[in-house]
Amino acid sequence: MPTHKSAMKRMRQNEKRRVVNKSNRTHLRKELKSFRGLEAGEPAKAQYPRIASEIDKAAKKGIIHHRTAARLRSRLSRKTRTA
Repeated sequence: MPTHKSAMKRMRQNEKRRVVNKSNRTHLRKELKSFRGLEAGEPAKAQYPRIASEIDKAAKKGIIHHRTAARLRSRLSRKTRTA
């Protein structure tokens, strides 16, 4: 346990942020899983803007790296294309 007042405060802040980050990360993973479960083509094409927005928000909040976000968007956009 920390003994300095500032260290105690930092510990409280870290715990609150950890909970929020975990919630955001879980939400993103659930969204990605549901998107990957869609059929390729029209169903995925209709949902792509929503999932791309979720990915961008996660990158902006620091939940995932911005290049990871770009890679995810790229891979998921292939699902929306029909052969």
